[in-house]
Amino acid sequence: MANHTRILANQSVSAVSLGCMSLSHGYGEKSSDTHCKTFLHKALDLGYTMLDTAAVYGHGHNETMLGQFINARRSEFFLASKCGFGQTPDSKPHVNGRPEYIRQTCEASLKRLQTDHIDLYYLHRRDFTVPIEDSIGTLGDLAREGKIGAVGVSEISANDLYKAHAEHPISAIQSEYSLWTRNAEIEVLKASQQIGAAYVAFSPLGRGFLTNKLHDTTLFSEQDLRQSMPRFDAHHYPKNLSLLPAYLNLAKRQGCTPAQLALAWVIAQGKNVIAIPGTQHLEHLEENIGANNLLLDDEVMGQLNKLINQHTVSGARYSDRAQASVTTEQFDCELQSL
Repeated sequence: MANHTRILANQSVSAVSLGCMSLSHGYGEKSSDTHCKTFLHKALDLGYTMLDTAAVYGHGHNETMLGQFINARRSEFFLASKCGFGQTPDSKPHVNGRPEYIRQTCEASLKRLQTDHIDLYYLHRRDFTVPIEDSIGTLGDLAREGKIGAVGVSEISANDLYKAHAEHPISAIQSEYSLWTRNAEIEVLKASQQIGAAYVAFSPLGRGFLTNKLHDTTLFSEQDLRQSMPRFDAHHYPKNLSLLPAYLNLAKRQGCTPAQLALAWVIAQGKNVIAIPGTQHLEHLEENIGANNLLLDDEVMGQLNKLINQHTVSGARYSDRAQASVTTEQFDCELQSL
């Protein structure tokens, strides 16, 4: 078995861990309580040792189900959650990094999760109306009080990462990263390595594209966040699908599924890199963690990098409007369908 574990905040976690968002929103209907319970227990049984959630996922639904269904197994997993989004009067989320709101959110998360300690707590997005030192300083206070174990940041620049780390040690940065989303390679991935932080990659399967299970985007539900993403529209997606035949041949040669190949590529990018694919399907849950056992040689890595990258993928990560403001409900990658 490949040694695919990672050290995060002085604890060992599986290199392929679990993003729980999909169970509450983002890619279709919310999962039933019965399914959530079965799913989460199966994840622990399969060896997922870090579970990633957030206060904003499903307006607290995601944290509540973790607390309700697997709190009795709390010692078996590393728990990561996030703060930094408020609610407007019409229930739309907005960035809020004020110290008092961060503390309020943490207390509410602890209650929903039915725990007195969150192992890793992220600032979900930077609030540009608040000095980042103030937001991170509050998280540092929560760590000193024992309510959280480590501090993380999500979707911020390398410069802001350094500012945050100067205020309080940052143990993890979370951003989108996959074969077809390489923004992290510009600066942030290197910055995470320089400060000794884990890099936690969300959407490591290209939002489903790299699984070869998504061919007809007209079947997306109205709640599906990919509805507004250019790469999945009628102009760009056929071009992207043309990349798959060669990619599938590589997976076949490796004796793995397309999803496992994509995840193996992500966790091969550095000893500090962790992938957190999300799914609602039990069969995909089992498939994804199988990537922990897959080692790719330099030749295959080179072929993958040449085949699917920022130059060969058609379409932007977000629409022009979303690129300018990725924290709105309509466009943000983790806020749609709330």
